[in-house]
Amino acid sequence: MTQSIASVFSAEEAKHAHAVRAQIRSGAWHSHTSGLASDHVQGNVVILPQALATDFLRYCQRNPKPCPLLAVSEPGDPLLPSLGDDVNICTDLPRYRVWHNGYVVDEPTDISSLWRDDLVTFVLGCSFSFEHALLEAGLTLRHVQQGRNVAMYRTNIQTEPAGVFSGPMVVSMRPMKAAAAIRAVQVTSRFPNVHGAPVHLGDPGLIGIRDLASPDYGDAVEVKSDEIPVFWACGVTPQAALTQARPEFCITHAPGAMLISDLLNQQMASF
Repeated sequence: MTQSIASVFSAEEAKHAHAVRAQIRSGAWHSHTSGLASDHVQGNVVILPQALATDFLRYCQRNPKPCPLLAVSEPGDPLLPSLGDDVNICTDLPRYRVWHNGYVVDEPTDISSLWRDDLVTFVLGCSFSFEHALLEAGLTLRHVQQGRNVAMYRTNIQTEPAGVFSGPMVVSMRPMKAAAAIRAVQVTSRFPNVHGAPVHLGDPGLIGIRDLASPDYGDAVEVKSDEIPVFWACGVTPQAALTQARPEFCITHAPGAMLISDLLNQQMASF
């Protein structure tokens, strides 16, 4: 069921990370987080058994465009104090994905009953953060206008393997006119910790995408005749790696349903 932001949050609540997390924790919000707490850094989430944590850390280090690390928890600790005093990874995402042997078996809204003492949480930068900078620069984002999740696609761009983790890069796509695309490159280059500049502009077939109308994750949006598709590395990339690594058990965010931190997007700017 599609939720309306206005039906759950007051205009003031929707701006503030703590208020948004409180509504998510209460179960009132279970949709994507695009447009919520827009001044604040949002994060992709991967939760793995400690036995796989070192491999995954190296995977992130070797693939910083799709997997920019924001935080790593202590084993067994659901709290992430570097992202916010009250952040609890068990309750603060609108929807999770539970994986067994490389397959999604459930999408709960709370994982407290699944928590284990050996689990390590990784939080990765998210393009929703640089979207705020794009909007401030006067650029239009169609999925935001339409209240949709951003379109995401698996590509033929291979990530650099680490241990059991490997696979294709996932990208997010935003259609733009040529002048806007050039400006978007300039703006997002300032945010390397949330994916940075695009990895591809133009012909989707060159990176293995057959049909823009059929994204692998998220919602399709129209690309008009005077626009080009602009592709950024995406933090859903680890989920593609998980389908190949097939760990016995792990948890991720559901695509678009991010962890909202107390960090400000402006803190991510490199200059």
